[in-house]
Amino acid sequence: MVALVRTILFDPLIIESKKAATVVLMLNSPEEEILAKACEAIYKFALKGEENKTTLLELGAVEPLTKLLTHEDKIVRRNATMIFGILASNNDVKKLLRELDVMNSVIAQLAPEEEVVIHEFASLCLANMSAEYTSKVQIFEHGGLEPLIRLLSSPDPDVKKNSMECIYNLVQDFQCRAKLQELNAIPPILDLLKSEYPVIQLLALKTLGVITNDKESRIMLRDNQGLDHLIKILETKELNDLHIEALAVIANCLEDMDTVVQIQQTGGLKKLLSFAENSTIPDIQKNAAKAITKAAYDPENRKLFHEQEVEKCLVALLGSENDGTKIAASQAISAMCENSGSKDFFNNQGIPQLIQLLKSDNEEVWEAAALALAHLTTCNPANANAAAEADGIDPLINVLSSKRDGAIANAATVLTNMAMQEPLRLNIQNHDIMHAIISPLRSANTVVQSKAALAVTATACDVEARTELRNSGGLEPLVELLRSKNDEVRKHASWAVMVCAGDELTANELCRLGALDILEEVNVSGTRKNKFSEAAYNKLLNNNLSLKYSQTGYLSSSNIINDGFYDYGRINPGTKLLPLKELCLQEPSDLRAVLLINSKSYVSPPSSMEDKSDVGYGRSISSSSSLRRSSKEKNKKNSYHFSAGFGSPIEDKSEPASGRNTVLSKSATKEKGWRKSKGKKEEEKVKEEEEVMVVPKFVGEGSSEKEWCPPSDPDFSMYVYEVTKSILPITNIKEQIEDLAKYVAEKMGGKIPKEKLPDFSWELHISELKFQLKSNVIPIGHVKKGIFYHRALLFKALADRIGIGCSLVRGEYGRAWNEVMLQNDSRKGVIGGLPAPEMYVIDLMFHPGGLMKLRSREADLYRFL
Repeated sequence: MVALVRTILFDPLIIESKKAATVVLMLNSPEEEILAKACEAIYKFALKGEENKTTLLELGAVEPLTKLLTHEDKIVRRNATMIFGILASNNDVKKLLRELDVMNSVIAQLAPEEEVVIHEFASLCLANMSAEYTSKVQIFEHGGLEPLIRLLSSPDPDVKKNSMECIYNLVQDFQCRAKLQELNAIPPILDLLKSEYPVIQLLALKTLGVITNDKESRIMLRDNQGLDHLIKILETKELNDLHIEALAVIANCLEDMDTVVQIQQTGGLKKLLSFAENSTIPDIQKNAAKAITKAAYDPENRKLFHEQEVEKCLVALLGSENDGTKIAASQAISAMCENSGSKDFFNNQGIPQLIQLLKSDNEEVWEAAALALAHLTTCNPANANAAAEADGIDPLINVLSSKRDGAIANAATVLTNMAMQEPLRLNIQNHDIMHAIISPLRSANTVVQSKAALAVTATACDVEARTELRNSGGLEPLVELLRSKNDEVRKHASWAVMVCAGDELTANELCRLGALDILEEVNVSGTRKNKFSEAAYNKLLNNNLSLKYSQTGYLSSSNIINDGFYDYGRINPGTKLLPLKELCLQEPSDLRAVLLINSKSYVSPPSSMEDKSDVGYGRSISSSSSLRRSSKEKNKKNSYHFSAGFGSPIEDKSEPASGRNTVLSKSATKEKGWRKSKGKKEEEKVKEEEEVMVVPKFVGEGSSEKEWCPPSDPDFSMYVYEVTKSILPITNIKEQIEDLAKYVAEKMGGKIPKEKLPDFSWELHISELKFQLKSNVIPIGHVKKGIFYHRALLFKALADRIGIGCSLVRGEYGRAWNEVMLQNDSRKGVIGGLPAPEMYVIDLMFHPGGLMKLRSREADLYRFL
């Protein structure tokens, strides 16, 4: 019930009302006494709960009350202010007050001449309002910060508490923090630390914890002996409810080197570490570790911490039963790892404890412990060994299946660091790392993808590991990472692909999965390519020389041609190179012949199949005896003189064109008569061997399923045998090259004068071979009339077999040539030492065995039309 007294003229009239609506109507009265009584009644009504505040809002009491904040009567103004102090805790009221823009009126109540009770409720109203961002802006823009700071020195604790709470809310914004520094608010806030009211002390510490994130505030705190206040709080057991917030402030202050020096000089640092280590309150230990972490980001601070043996404190905190403390201590160790002395200290004390944390039930602990181990083992083989000796491999691999991306990334980093040492890498491989890393490779998190790819790079260094990765299905997600839009992921994935391409089977599988196509696309882009993507592309090509030669037209001396290589000719970027099997199964056409290198011999098929006619590779079994007989007859006519030296069935008495027999050894000369007598028998023997070698291989006698194998090439097999016997023993590299060039030319139709090159009917010969073989694929040994690109390929294939380093370069219009690096003997000793080797082009056509200096006029005439 509300009782109001209203004076009408000279006779007083007492009005009583039990309805709030009636009292709200009285707020529009022109008489001060009625207004004061109405406000008093509304204040008491609002105190009773949130429901009453909502009722007053619905009755429209807020708007007339806002006008009373500036009323001339002090009592009316005071009562209205008290109402808003209570009402402002209601969210709907706060929203309406922002719309009515009453902030200036409320701040005006903070004036020094106003009563303490007005200060109390005005500051309470602002404290409630400042919880929301828009209100913060209004308070700041209306200059509310300065009177609030002044009220921190008020004698009334409620005023201090409300003002401090409002300031705490305001300083969450950077602009307010900067203004606070201008207004020199640090000293009055520090004075509140001496308050007898814990809530005021707590608010002061929380506010200091926010503002000391800025360097200027930290300097002001230090200059006003704020650190002494904070250390005293930590030393006072009765204030243990303030220790956590005090440590948070100290943590910020420790980011400054000068502050750390000051604390260290006054003995405060030892007190801090001792306090952290000996405290029984987990949150205090956690905040102490966080303080060390923040400070340890500065190198000078790390040095001071190391001198104070902070590592011992951190190792002790790792043994806490509280997960939060373990996490904070692990993070502090991570920060301290930047100091080499600390890193060495943790080798014996710290790493075993961190490994134990990886066995925790809390995956957040895994993440922090793995992060510390990642820092400890980076560029530190001793720590990597220590982690392995602490039986860390199993738990680390187990962490790779964590649900926390950070834990996975950190564990992958540790394993990568450990795998840098071969004994540890083998140990890691034995723990099924290749299977465990697949899930991280499929992660959606780019950091995890990057670290997982890097782990593959470190662990897939041998054939067994790559085989396991391939068999486990790990290559597919790795190839997909090449498409990543993240530069780091793409770089590490390319690096991993480059490592995995170290063996032919894995390289072929990577190509099958599209790695080569993706890398080609990546390398076209100026922004997406990197050195690793280019290296990975080249590495894949180096394991697929047929594709490399077709795409680039170049094979270096390190690109060794092995059996199964085929020259399809030039292909345009983006064009797929068909596999050899598919090319062999195609019918002959007018397309360029595919030249095949293959010296392997295969087991003959069942006798029931030997007599079948020759209808092409893989389509049926071919004896190809007529073809071999014709080729052998040509061999007999055109046989080069080398054949006489190694039991060849072909006899040739002719001398080399140069007049120097470079391949006939003394023993070969002595046994010339013996070879004549045995020549016929050996010729028949080789023919029999060739009959066996030309037949494709089958799996299982009588089996219905056949395993396809490329067509064999007995003539090329004989070439390899002959050059191995005659040219390989020659000690002079130049002579080896010259003799091999003459040998190749002789097998491909001999010397051809330039003017007679148009009359050299090699095209007809190649067409006949296609028809006879019923295929576009022609083994190189079958070609007896070859031009530039036939001869250059044969030279490269034979040179690779006997260790002569040479490159193969494709030119235009059927041109191709070989380049070799040789010492120029004519310049030896001119400048007092061995001259730099020079590149030469080998003549296989016009003057076989001739060496032309690269880019000389004669070399250019040979290479270009």
